[in-house]
Amino acid sequence: MARVTVEDCILHVPNRFELVLLAASRAKQITSGNPLTIDRDNDKDSVVSLREIADQTVSLDALQEGLIESFFKRPISDIADKKLLTAGEEIPSDVEEAFKDAAQSLGGKAAVSEEDLDGLSFAEENIDPED
Repeated sequence: MARVTVEDCILHVPNRFELVLLAASRAKQITSGNPLTIDRDNDKDSVVSLREIADQTVSLDALQEGLIESFFKRPISDIADKKLLTAGEEIPSDVEEAFKDAAQSLGGKAAVSEEDLDGLSFAEENIDPED
């Protein structure tokens, strides 16, 4: 069987940089024990991942979501208030504003770590209405 080339995959993932990230992510999944969707044919995990992308036997959307989540410092469930998310309620606007203000005071970081949030409180009794 012929080796997979980047040209075979570019039809499905036009950006070569994104293709490399997706293929590497899938290769790591294969290494960690996820089942293969095609025959290995004595190929390495990286080649198998490219062949899976070329044959469209894996979901590119699922790979992209997994890749994005792998860049998070902590799972989303640890960051968000589970009570609000499980009840299906929206986050109150005053809490959302407080988080935005906290992010701006921390220098506008895109990600706020747990250490950044230490000492911040959003309980109603701690919010001064004159601020």
